[in-house]
Amino acid sequence: MQIARRQFLLLAGVAATSLLAPLAADAESYPARPVRVIVPFAPGGPTDVFARLMSQGLSEGTGAQFYVENIVGAGGNIGAGKAAQAAPDGYTVLVNGVNHVVNPFLYNQVPYDPAKNFDSVTLAVTAATVLTVHPSVMARSVNELVDDIRAHPGKYSYASPGAGTPPHLVGELFRLTLGLDVVHVPFNGGGPAVASTVAGHTQISFGSTAPAVPLVKAGQLRALAVSTKTRSQALPDVPTMTEAGYGEIEGESWFIVLVPAGTPHDIIALLHRDIATIMTLPAMQERLAVLGYAPVVSTAEECTARIRAEGIRWAKVIHDAGIRAQ
Repeated sequence: MQIARRQFLLLAGVAATSLLAPLAADAESYPARPVRVIVPFAPGGPTDVFARLMSQGLSEGTGAQFYVENIVGAGGNIGAGKAAQAAPDGYTVLVNGVNHVVNPFLYNQVPYDPAKNFDSVTLAVTAATVLTVHPSVMARSVNELVDDIRAHPGKYSYASPGAGTPPHLVGELFRLTLGLDVVHVPFNGGGPAVASTVAGHTQISFGSTAPAVPLVKAGQLRALAVSTKTRSQALPDVPTMTEAGYGEIEGESWFIVLVPAGTPHDIIALLHRDIATIMTLPAMQERLAVLGYAPVVSTAEECTARIRAEGIRWAKVIHDAGIRAQ
């Protein structure tokens, strides 16, 4: 049985007083028809997996249909461009990642402006980038790996899910900051990247947590560190880069929820409240933890500030590393 929005929020522990606050008429009836959730990447990837979990929770919680539409191409540019052109009525939502802010620095032209064309709903979840190596690599720590790379310049290469992805940017931050002679090998997704390292074609991988975790647990990869400030629930025994002595090597994947600029504020508030609610549900938290995602659910203002700061930070890495989209 589908749960009405007010009942759903109460079950999740939201204070009743906040539920009784009056809403504008359009928000009271929202959503009155299916809501399209655009994912600018193919099905099965990290962005898509989170968007489907969120959409399922919103559908069950509101009694309305939230459905994912994958609009792929150009590193997420095509889908984001379509979302930017949609009517600002709450019936188009975009779920995107770090590429949303780095693509304008990677591509000569993108069909959207991250700041002007969208209003923030929330930064929903984050995920660590994990540094792994093939079991044949002797290094048991980041420090040992750095020493080995310096002792054998040109010997090592690292795999990433693709140019401009968060793992690639963290990998380049690692290379640039420490002045290492290591070659980047981009792949079309996190799965192929870690598969290359499992096969020994690339000795090192900077990758997303989700595809790496089962391989680490199976002994096919050795995890040396995660790039977040705190340890990953999915890999609790793996130290952070800070714990490993490299606090400057920090960066993570994150997934934001956006709507076309001009969407009514009361609808944005409803979306934020419902997303925050489903993130508190034990089943959702358990599923996110397995995937290596950490719930955040920031305010819209915090999300906007994060977008701006991340754009500035990674633009410098992209410039210094000379990264361009192929």
